[in-house]
Amino acid sequence: MSPARLGVAGAAAGLLLLPLAGQAVAAPSVTQDSVSPTTMTAGVAASAKLTVHSSSCFTAKTLGVGVRDAAGKNLDFPGNASNVRICPSGVKFTSGSRTLPAGAYTVFGFWQESGGAWHNLPSHKLTVNTATSTTTSTSSTSGSPISGQSVAWSDDFSGSIAWGSKWVGDTSSSYAYGNHNPDDNKLDWLDQSKVTTSNGVATFTAQPSSHTLENGKQAWSTGLLTTEGSSGGFQVKTGDYAETRVKLPSGSGAWPALWTWKDGNGEIDSFEYHPDNPNLLELTNHVTSGSKYYTDSAAVAPGQWVTIGTHYGASSVDWYVNGKKVYSDGHGVGSNFSAYLILNLSVCAGEYHPAPSGSTPLTMQADYVKVYR
Repeated sequence: MSPARLGVAGAAAGLLLLPLAGQAVAAPSVTQDSVSPTTMTAGVAASAKLTVHSSSCFTAKTLGVGVRDAAGKNLDFPGNASNVRICPSGVKFTSGSRTLPAGAYTVFGFWQESGGAWHNLPSHKLTVNTATSTTTSTSSTSGSPISGQSVAWSDDFSGSIAWGSKWVGDTSSSYAYGNHNPDDNKLDWLDQSKVTTSNGVATFTAQPSSHTLENGKQAWSTGLLTTEGSSGGFQVKTGDYAETRVKLPSGSGAWPALWTWKDGNGEIDSFEYHPDNPNLLELTNHVTSGSKYYTDSAAVAPGQWVTIGTHYGASSVDWYVNGKKVYSDGHGVGSNFSAYLILNLSVCAGEYHPAPSGSTPLTMQADYVKVYR
């Protein structure tokens, strides 16, 4: 990063540029919509993501993501973008990868005027955790932990949901009645309008509906994405690694999950989460056997972003949280496993975890879903 920017400390978005001689020209107001990561592992390479929008269209000379350590030293992510067109509709930037030592940092977006002046956007905390013996050679944002794999299928939610071609949102064979499933302690009534995208993030919303379930309980309309029934019909298979980055919900009754399903079985739960157990993820292999309650107060909490991945190995299913392997079941899925992906926000009916305590909508967000093979 240019030394000229080093003296700008945490400037807010929307600063006025210096006018040209004889003119009074104000720069567009630039707003930072999101910047990540919030956590990394020491010695493990990770990239950064930044989404910004402006009050009117203009071309920034440079756009990037900065990092400062506790002493104020700049340790920015590499690969700044040049001559970036920023408009009210927004623009999304992904940096190159870098490693950082363990410690506390701040991370923030920045941009540069065509005339050379730098502007920093609001910052937030970045925690780089100490590596452990189970840390893999990659991070939550730099690819598969399985050597030699590349992306086979993905959705980064940069546009509208690809209904029909990539995802289906109103029915699943995992639901006894197609679009609802009260026999599984769920209040869900599937409604594809309950999954929306904005600024590269998918938001799942659940709220009380007008439908009544077979057990007499009021249903909640909620969002689900599955590859089952789509024209693409994508399935994960033995050897694949699937990963998502999600913002965990906080409302009572919320039950998000990334899982697989096919022909009445094929269920591998990359994770299930319930806010009444705020620091716990449920990791389960239903195909053969294996399960773990993984607890991590630093990585898992209501309202916090976390990256979760699963390797569907023939002899062992392995789970990763923020790039670190946290559980191997030693059973695997066998050599001929294949199943559809499901990412959804269910609503508990109250049998095993609390049901919603009122009518306030529940939400979960997802940054991406990727499958490597």
